[in-house]
Amino acid sequence: MDANKLKALQGQRRKYRVRRAIRGTATKPRLSVFRSNLHIYAQLIDDENMVTLAAASTSDKGDKLKYGGNASAATIVGKKLAEKAKAKGIAVAAFDRGNYRFHGRVKALARAATEAGLICTGLVEAAPKEAKVVAPAAPSKKEKKAERQQG
Repeated sequence: MDANKLKALQGQRRKYRVRRAIRGTATKPRLSVFRSNLHIYAQLIDDENMVTLAAASTSDKGDKLKYGGNASAATIVGKKLAEKAKAKGIAVAAFDRGNYRFHGRVKALARAATEAGLICTGLVEAAPKEAKVVAPAAPSKKEKKAERQQG
């Protein structure tokens, strides 16, 4: 089999595997991401009614983006999508990365959407880290044995 055909087939399998576990509803739509070399597209989809609720991309008219194929452009798209979702009363979405790994532009889009108010990932890192509280160490076997012998 041709290497390009094999790569496309593997990507298709990966996409179906990821999508099998995610269903979008009107209250919690699926946030689907597609990226090309020049642009990135994101949309909120209600799978029950087969309707796109909101969409944003780097190729939208009126955008002043110089280049749409980088992480900073994906961040802008994530923020725009979150604003559109807030306007429609959507606060939570199921993130569908498709056949892409969760890093780079896809990760930047998801983080920006979450930070702008559309909860689509469990970003623990986004919250400021607090100082760790160190618990006292448990007594060793020798210490326990000495305590038993004393009393």
